This record gives sequence, C-alpha cells and structure tokens, in this order.
Amino acid sequence: MAHLIRHKLSNKLTNAANTVSNKSQAKVSGLFARMGFQAATDEEGLGFAECDDLDYDYRQGMQMDVLQGDEEGGQMEGEGELDGDSHYQRDGTGPRPSSLKTGGSLDENKPKITSWEAGWNVTNAIQGMFVLGLPYAILHGGYLGLFLIIFAAVVCCYTGKILIACLYEENEDGIKERVRDSYVDIANACCAPRFPTLGGHVVNVAQIIELVMTCILYVVVSGNLMYNSFPGFPVSQKAWSVVATAALLPCAFLKNLKAVSKFSFLCTLAHFVINVLVIAYCLSRARDWAWEKVKFYIDVKKFPISIGIIVFSYTSQIFLPSLEGNMQKPSEFHCMMDWTHISACVLKGLFALVAYLTWADATKEVITDNLPSTIRAVVNLFLVSKALLSYPLPFFAAVEVLEKSLFQDGGRALFPDCYGPNGQLKSWGLGLRVGLVVFTMLMAVFVPHFALLMGLTGSLTGAGLCFLLPSLFHLKLQWRNLLWHHVFFDVAIFVIGGICAISGFIHSIEGLIEAYRYNIHD
Repeated sequence: MAHLIRHKLSNKLTNAANTVSNKSQAKVSGLFARMGFQAATDEEGLGFAECDDLDYDYRQGMQMDVLQGDEEGGQMEGEGELDGDSHYQRDGTGPRPSSLKTGGSLDENKPKITSWEAGWNVTNAIQGMFVLGLPYAILHGGYLGLFLIIFAAVVCCYTGKILIACLYEENEDGIKERVRDSYVDIANACCAPRFPTLGGHVVNVAQIIELVMTCILYVVVSGNLMYNSFPGFPVSQKAWSVVATAALLPCAFLKNLKAVSKFSFLCTLAHFVINVLVIAYCLSRARDWAWEKVKFYIDVKKFPISIGIIVFSYTSQIFLPSLEGNMQKPSEFHCMMDWTHISACVLKGLFALVAYLTWADATKEVITDNLPSTIRAVVNLFLVSKALLSYPLPFFAAVEVLEKSLFQDGGRALFPDCYGPNGQLKSWGLGLRVGLVVFTMLMAVFVPHFALLMGLTGSLTGAGLCFLLPSLFHLKLQWRNLLWHHVFFDVAIFVIGGICAISGFIHSIEGLIEAYRYNIHD
C-alpha cells in the first residue's frame, strides 16, 4: 500500500514538472514568435524534408499517383493530401506526412538537372520574345536605357540569389538546411505567426497577374505581327488577335504540358535565328547608323515605361526556388545566375542598341515591324508561331494556381473540386479555362498596346517580385546573419524598386489613357 502511494505521488510530481516545463517553453516560444523569430525543431525539419520530397512530384502533375500509392501502402497518416504551398511553413501549421518513404524511392527516381540545364531554363525566361521591345526602351532612354539594362541584370541576379538564401536556415550545428520550398513558403514565413497565409496570398495574386498579363502580351504581339505582315489585308489588328485566340482555345483542354514541351526547344531555336537575322540586317546598314540620336536626354513621361519594359524582360524569380531545388549541385546556383545574367545583359544591350541605331526615331514597339516588307512577313510568321506555342506555358501555370485556390484548397476552397474521381475535368473547371482564354482575348482587343502593357506589367508585378519582395524577405528572415553592406544593398534595392514601380505604373496608365484619347496605335 505504501509502495502504491509513493508510486502515485511520484507520477503526480513528474507530471507537474513536465507541465511547468512545457508552459515555460511555450511562453518563451511565444515571446520569440511575437518578436518575429522562429525556431525549427528536429521534427519540423524532418517534415520539411518530407515536403520537399513530395513537392516535386506534385508539381509535375503526378500527385494523384503518389497519394494513392501512399494510401494503399499505409505509409501516410491522416488525409494524405497536399494542401498547397501555403501549408509548407516552418511553424508547422500545415499537414504533412508522418514518416519518410521507405527505401528512398522518390529521391532515387527524382530526375535532377545540371547547372547548364538550369541555366538554359533561366536563359529561356529572360531572353524570350519580350526582348523585341527593348529597342523601344532605348528610344525613350538613350544611354541611360542601356545603363538600365545592365543595372536590371545586376539587381535581378542579386535578388535571385538572396531569394534562394531565404529558403535555408542554419541548424543547431551551424549547417544550412533547406526548410522552405517555394516563393510562397518564404512569404508565409515572413508573415507568420500573426498572418501565416497572408504573404502566400499576396505572392499568388502577383504571380497570377504576371502570368495572365504574359498571356495577354502573347495575343497582343500575335495580332500586331500579323497586322504588320499583311498590311494590304482588310483585317485589323484586333481581328487578328481574335483569330490568334481561336487557335489558342484548345489550351483549355490541356491536362499537362508534355505535348507543348516538345516544341519548346524548336521555338527557342527559331527565336535565336530571328534575332540573328535582325542583327545581321542592322549590321548591313551600319554605315547609316544614327549615333547622334543616342543621347543622355530622357523622355520624362516615357522613360518610366521603359523601366517597366526592361524589368519585365528579366523576370525569372517565380520559378527559381523550384529550379534550385532540382539541381544536381545546388552549390553551383550562384555561378549559374552569374553567367546567365551576364550573357543576357550583353545580348540584350547589343540587340537594343544595334536595332535603335538602325531605325532611330522610327523605332516601333515591336522591332520586327521596322523590317522591310520583303522579309518582315517571314520573320513575323515565325514569331507568331513562337508566341502561340509559348502561350500554353504561362496559361497552364495560371490555371493551376487558380484551380488550387478556388477548387482544391483542402476543403477551404470557394467551389467544389473541379476534377472527378477519375481525374476528368468537370464543367465549371472547363468554364474557368475557357473564360481565361476569352479574357486574354478581350484584353488584347481593347488594350492592343504591346509596349505599354509590357511596361505596366513590369512596373506592377515585375518590380514587386524581382526587387521589392526578395529584398524585404531577405531582411526579415536573414537579419541576424547579414553584414552591413547586405543591409545597405537590400534597403537601396527596395527604395529604388519602389520608386521605379510607382512611377512606371503611373506613366503606363497615363500612356494608355493618352493612346485611347488620341487613338494612337504605336
């Protein structure tokens, strides 16, 4: 009896001590959380490792197979579903698997890319069709426009690096570990614990705007190129945009990008050939180059639009976290960013300067419209083909974000799931896709101004995603590890980016109003 009493007293004392310890730890953790600091436990670190393993397959469209396999094998607890980027947070608010996959099958089967392949992807993003608007930026900026091309390359390279730095935290041994997986994770971590999903919503909205505006620009440039290729046809630019959209309607039925990705290399190669042809033609007229037209004078009203155009041509931060996570050697990421942005800076600067020297004040929004009619039609048809084949990529990405937010957000979605039990797309999901295609057409019809739309997008979302948010997140998450010059660079980029974004947005809107008021086409 005495032994039983002692045993009960011992248990009560032990429980009381554990309770006091847990409450003290909770108070200390809460104090640090209110101060904006977070500390990942070993269990949380394990959870993020699991999320990293699963996220690749989810993003490649194979999440259903993975989840079904987990349910059959009994390797995952709970509901077994991935709720989206907003749940991959360091504070552990989101659902996560309880154990790692046995045998490491996901790690073994997950394909990795080399630094050269990663550089190729970045190059495709920052040296695509939108370089065709850079000579127009030189028209309104002169030598300062050339400097801005260099400055934007340096800043975007730097912000890409610090964005990736925000994915990592040091463990107890001082070793950096990847605890976040995406741009949305970084934003959520910055807003936690008071607003754990606010940052992710802001980033998602910015991504949707940029992706949809990119789709609109592809339709606008297709209508513009076709109209200027066949000026004798009784078809307006708006009508050509409608024809281009009709060719894009099958995008609403896309289930994956396997079919489209087969043409990506050919599209890039064709665009490279077109750039070479334009530069070759410009070099053939080198004797007539108007060097005296390139000045330090800037058009105060038009130059902020040029800033947006240049910034938009460098946007790649959206997919950098995923790209770095799938590299064979993530340590080579910084080197890859250096040579891709240096090469982009050189090629963009030369292309913009040579094209502007050739046509000077007659430079148009899309530089190929300045070519002689004998070769303009051929070059523009290639560009239209590339634009139409490039449209599904941002379109599909925008659809995925919208579907996840509206239909698949883990029971918190506004509408029922748009996919049936066998993976078939339901009517309201198809309606969303068709509506998005029609929306891009309407915007291209009513706002057929390539340079102004490009400048508006670059000022609105490009500056935010490339300048403002990376520097702000870096200061928030890495403050304890930053040297004084890092703080200076981040603050300077934030201030300069904010000024450029506001001025570019205001002047782009004024330019659109002026274009409508006076019926200006170029």
